Amino acid sequence: MSIRYYIYSIVGMFMHLFNGFSVKRSLLSKEVDTREESKAAMENSEPPRRLEGKYAAIVVCWFLGNGCLFSWNSMLTIEDYYVHLFPKYHPSRVLTLVYQPFAVGTLAILAYKEDKINTRIRNLFGYTLFFISTLSVLILDLATSGKGGLGTFIGICIISGAFGIADAHTQGGMVGDLSYMLPEFIQSFLAGLAASGALTSALRLITKAAFENSKNGLHKGAITFFVISTFFELLCFLLYAFVFPKLPIVKYYRSKAASEGSKTVSSDLAAGGIQTPSRRVNEDDKRLERKGNKQLLLENIDYALDLFLIYALTLSIFPGFLSEDTGSHSLGTWYSLVLIAMYNVCDLIGRYIPLLKTLKLESRKMLTTVIVSRLLFVPAFYFTAKYGSQGWMIMLTCFLGLSNGYLTVCVLTSAPKGYKGPEQNALGNLLVLFLLGGIFAGVTLDWLWLIGKGW
Repeated sequence: MSIRYYIYSIVGMFMHLFNGFSVKRSLLSKEVDTREESKAAMENSEPPRRLEGKYAAIVVCWFLGNGCLFSWNSMLTIEDYYVHLFPKYHPSRVLTLVYQPFAVGTLAILAYKEDKINTRIRNLFGYTLFFISTLSVLILDLATSGKGGLGTFIGICIISGAFGIADAHTQGGMVGDLSYMLPEFIQSFLAGLAASGALTSALRLITKAAFENSKNGLHKGAITFFVISTFFELLCFLLYAFVFPKLPIVKYYRSKAASEGSKTVSSDLAAGGIQTPSRRVNEDDKRLERKGNKQLLLENIDYALDLFLIYALTLSIFPGFLSEDTGSHSLGTWYSLVLIAMYNVCDLIGRYIPLLKTLKLESRKMLTTVIVSRLLFVPAFYFTAKYGSQGWMIMLTCFLGLSNGYLTVCVLTSAPKGYKGPEQNALGNLLVLFLLGGIFAGVTLDWLWLIGKGW
């Protein structure tokens, strides 16, 4: 009896071990299968350490952000040239006012249809349009030999509208695309946006100084500026088309977004050498359902209004007021260029401050409080222009740029947290829509500075 008992016990123990091994093997098999389908370990918020390309991606994002506004900032930065060509048309104000309806209108349509639009085609179209439009500015200027007139000004306005359409495609598309990747990527992209202003300002100061004493120096400097801008836009197109999608860490996050139900990344994955697997219909499909745009907007309405207020205030002062309404000072024709350059440099610096965790503002209430308090810039600029010296105006302009860049990064890196990839993409598009809406409101309000000056 005792021998039979021991035999049964031994057999039972082996059966228990075998069953346990079978269960573990089954679970392991399912886990491996899931990873093969998604091309990455989707349960982890951070990518596996073996993935490379993080710092290369940060650099590429910086260039791509630069490319989104390089052409437009080029047009703004040569305002001294356009004021010389079109003295009666207020080019610094009119061109911005033309640009914004196209940007906001196009992005509103793209944000509404975001989940059905191929992200790769959208962004490539935007960078291509930037390149063609910048080249058109150069051709138009050469064809007219740098002469003004209504016809030339209308041509410049049409190109400005094309810049707005291109911006809606690239800025909204890139912010949405980077929202489900590392925060460092979107921060670098936003820094690139600001760097475009700083770079164009620096280039403009260099070209102005180089050709100031030569015949038709203003025209020659502008031509050189246009050539550099055109080349840079071509570079951005090539980086997005052939470099960015092949970085391992970018492929990881796009695969992760695809596994969470995103339908907009298939072409980007294909460009990186990954075929999107066909999803099986099962009970897990419910977890792939994303929140609608309306729900996402209601949950983040404070962030959306924050961005609107940031840019409505900034663009009501920059560049129109700084270009035309700051009076005459010892810097002469260099004064407005210096103000615009200082704004752009400080805007760039402000976008790097949140990299220091201790200095990053993440409280939603504090963000809103600080952003609303920026309205004090309006009376500050008014009285400084009327009674202050150029030193005070330069300092105030620096604070305007610094706060603009800092608060933009704080909002856009905090808002997407806690959402799935497709939701982060949609939210990024919605937030950029409010950002551009704020710019449109700002450039419209900028005309109020002309009250009492013949208007």
